[in-house]
Amino acid sequence: MLRSDEQTRVSDKLSPKLTPLTPLLRPTASVSSIQGHKISVLSNLSQTEISPYQVNNSVQESPSSEAGGRKHILLLATTRTGSSFVGEFFNQQGSNMFYLFEPLWHVERMLTVESGGTNATVAGPAYRDVLRQLFLCDFSLLESFIEPPPQEHVTSFLFRRESSQSLCEDPICTPFVKKEFERYHCRLRRCGPLNLTLASHSCMQKKHLAIKSVRVRQLETLRPLAEDPRLDMKFIQLVRDPRAVLASRMVAFSSKYKNWKKWAMDRDVPVDDDEVRKLKGNCDNIRVSAEIGLKQPAWLRGRYMLLRYEDIARFPMSKAADMYNFTGLPFSSKLEEWILKSTQASKEVTGVYSTQKNSSEQVEKWRFSIPFKLVQLVEKVCGPAMTLFGYRFAENKEMLTDISVSLIEEKTFL
Repeated sequence: MLRSDEQTRVSDKLSPKLTPLTPLLRPTASVSSIQGHKISVLSNLSQTEISPYQVNNSVQESPSSEAGGRKHILLLATTRTGSSFVGEFFNQQGSNMFYLFEPLWHVERMLTVESGGTNATVAGPAYRDVLRQLFLCDFSLLESFIEPPPQEHVTSFLFRRESSQSLCEDPICTPFVKKEFERYHCRLRRCGPLNLTLASHSCMQKKHLAIKSVRVRQLETLRPLAEDPRLDMKFIQLVRDPRAVLASRMVAFSSKYKNWKKWAMDRDVPVDDDEVRKLKGNCDNIRVSAEIGLKQPAWLRGRYMLLRYEDIARFPMSKAADMYNFTGLPFSSKLEEWILKSTQASKEVTGVYSTQKNSSEQVEKWRFSIPFKLVQLVEKVCGPAMTLFGYRFAENKEMLTDISVSLIEEKTFL
C-alpha cells in the first residue's frame, strides 16, 4: 500500500505541466487526485471530454490528424513474448513511422522506487495517461518520470533510445558531445543527448506512431485512449505459450528466477508460493484482456487484434501483412526486405535480446529447456489462457519432447 506522501508525489507527476515542450496543451484538471490511501481517477469527464487536456485547433488541423491519416498503434505484450522482435515490424516501416520502445519503463521504475513495488491501482492510470500524451507527441509527462530529470528537455537517460530509429535520425540526432555520458546511445551513428523537444516536433511530422510496451496489464484501462477523438487507436495484443515464456525468463532473468531453478532441479513446487501466484495472475490478466478484445465491444470494434508469437515466427511475412492490413498501413518494400533478412538470421546474431531470429526454430526450442514438472505447473495455473490461445497440454514427458507432435493448435482469431 502506498503511503500518503508517496501517493501525493505520484499524483504530482501525473498532473499536466505547462512547459515550452507543450505550448499547445493546457490542463483542465488533474489526471488523478489521491486522498488518503485511495486513488480516485477523474470520472466526471463527459464523453466529449474524455481527456484531462484540451487541444487547440492548430493541433487538430495538423495533416497527420486528418481522417484516414495518422494511426496510433500500441503493441501490448509481456516480457519474453517476442515483443522486441514484433515491434521491429513497425520500427523498420520507414520514414513515415515514429516508433517508441518501452517508454513506460521510466514510469514503472519511478513507481517501484517510490512505493516499493508496482501498485496496479496507481500504475494503470499512470501508464494510460503517459501513453495518451506520447500518442499526441507530447513528452512532457514522460519527462517527469525520467531520472535524473532532463535539463531543458535534454536527457542522456531515455531507456533503450537506440531501439527506436526515430530517435536516432535527423534532426533528432544532434552533434555528438565528447565526454558526455550517455546511458543509452544510438547504435549506428554517434548522436548527442536526446532533445525531447526535437523528438516531439519530429513525431508531429510523421504520418503514423507506434509504441511497444510490456507493462500494461489490463486492456480495459486503455479504453479512454480508444474513445479519444484525437486518436485513431489500434491495439495489437501479442501472446506466447506461457511455458515458453517461463523457460525464456529463467534464462534472461536468471537472478529473479532462482526459486524456479531450484524447483526444476530437485524440489517439489509449492503451488501456493508467491512466484506461482504471480504467474497465475499474469496469465489471468492476459486472458481477461484477450477475452475483452475478442468480444469486440463498441469501444474496441475494429481496434483490436490478437497475435500469437508462434504464428508470426512460423509465418512472418503473412502475419506481418495481416498486422499492416489491420492497422491500415502500407506494407513497404523496406519492411519486406528486413523481414526476409531477420527471420533467417544465423546463430551468431540470435542472442537473448536480439531482434534477429531464425524465427521458426524459436517456436519449439523451449520444449527441451524446461523440466516436465514445471510444464505441468504452468498448465495447471495458466490452463484457461492456454486453452483460449490454442496451446495444447503435454500429457507426458515423451509428448513434451516429441517435435513430431505439435503443441500449437491452428487457430484463427477474428
